[in-house]
Amino acid sequence: MNDTASSPATSSSTQLTGRLLGFLGAGNMAGAIIKGLLHAHVVPPASILASDVKDERLAQLHAAHGIRTTKDNLALAREVDVLVLSVKPQVLEKTLRLVTPAIRPETLVISIAAGVPIEALEGQLPEGTRVVRTMPNTPATVLAGATAIAAGTHATEEDLATTRALFEAIGRVVMVEESLLDAVTGLSGSGPAYVMLMIEALADGGVKVGLHRDTALLLAAQTVYGSAKLLLETGEHPGRLKDMVTSPGGTAIAGLHTLEAGGLRTTLINAVETATKRAAELGEAMVARMRKTT
Repeated sequence: MNDTASSPATSSSTQLTGRLLGFLGAGNMAGAIIKGLLHAHVVPPASILASDVKDERLAQLHAAHGIRTTKDNLALAREVDVLVLSVKPQVLEKTLRLVTPAIRPETLVISIAAGVPIEALEGQLPEGTRVVRTMPNTPATVLAGATAIAAGTHATEEDLATTRALFEAIGRVVMVEESLLDAVTGLSGSGPAYVMLMIEALADGGVKVGLHRDTALLLAAQTVYGSAKLLLETGEHPGRLKDMVTSPGGTAIAGLHTLEAGGLRTTLINAVETATKRAAELGEAMVARMRKTT
């Protein structure tokens, strides 16, 4: 399978029309997906059902979006057409054991649980269950996420289209082989932390040369946001966009020389590689743990 990418709203929302979506766990990421789906008018509030252990969280989602909520995970699993596994990875195993008997054969199961491989999910779910594993990131909470999706053993092209439509409501989507999801975790999953560190450092630099802290932080954040938007909307190579700012003997080339001398490029490459290796280790540990309980 070749990696493919798409921008928001390029998939037909008809993939989700008339289907009941269930969110098993209603944390921040589930809330972001729900907000995106409704904001983009992909589905109406009546087509979304969410469960959680916290009454206040369910009340908050109902008040904000008008969706249906429940504390009965079994009832949710029994009723929905698309089941989104959005509980924390450390409680997913226990939750799946409880709801598996209620999952219907025609239900599509989509997991956003970080580090839980398809093999482990399929081992817990009924034989033949169609599973799609995803790796979204935290900017999804402001509808600017990057999500990678990977097909399980029994997932169909229609299942992938449905999953793509779901996540395009909160940002951009790429489709990859599951073997690359650890790399996705190392890059876009962990990447917001790297970018926040860079924004903080840029703001510190602004303060050092005399800017007020709030002004420096706003300028740093807006510069990162605008630069990313420029690249995405023009499709230009980042090197070309860099060269457009870099005039002979100017300020940008002086700054770039300092960044290269400090090893910024190598450090970022190493960060992605290290995070990818750690994601693989956590995934292997999760598979071993779930195998012991089957």
